[in-house]
Amino acid sequence: MIISCDVVHFQWWKRPYNVAALCLGLLCVLLLAGIIGLCVHCKDQLQTSYSTLTKDRDQLQRETIRLNKKRKERPCHEGWMKFETSCYFLSTVNKTWEESRMDCLRREAHLVIINNREEQIFINGLNGANKQIWIGLTDTFAEGTWKWVDGTPLTTTYWGDGQPNSWKETEQDCGEFVHRSTDPGDWNDDGCSVEQYCVCEK
Repeated sequence: MIISCDVVHFQWWKRPYNVAALCLGLLCVLLLAGIIGLCVHCKDQLQTSYSTLTKDRDQLQRETIRLNKKRKERPCHEGWMKFETSCYFLSTVNKTWEESRMDCLRREAHLVIINNREEQIFINGLNGANKQIWIGLTDTFAEGTWKWVDGTPLTTTYWGDGQPNSWKETEQDCGEFVHRSTDPGDWNDDGCSVEQYCVCEK
């Protein structure tokens, strides 16, 4: 049996799923374009920030070189000895570690902070044979955590054999430099109330 009927032609965009697919496609294109635009913007910002940081770094390096050169050229006061960019003073009066620290502050300095082997050797040369002198090292605030007087942690160390040891479980919370006939000398922990010489640095 043949049934005739009117053929109804639907335009493709009148079909709901085609419209949805078209909208989704356009949305994806717009989203992709937005992401690309954002990436380009971020890249430009990063390049600008990198260039600015590079210029600032170079300027700081130049300023550091200039200041170090100026410090090297700066003469030390009478009684002080020059090494690299610092001036050093070896006391002639025995004092406790805290008294020595205060004495250095009155001289607009601080107990010596030893940063490298060269400075360690220099300090060893200042100190007389078989003598101990106070340096700016202490674990007063936290037992076993040694820090310099400016609060910086210990990185390079020159402790003697078995040191620091808080000998006989006594309170030995301050660091001293022990002269050795062969460089570079070494460090020991001692009671902060012991009176001895010190080295100030500025």
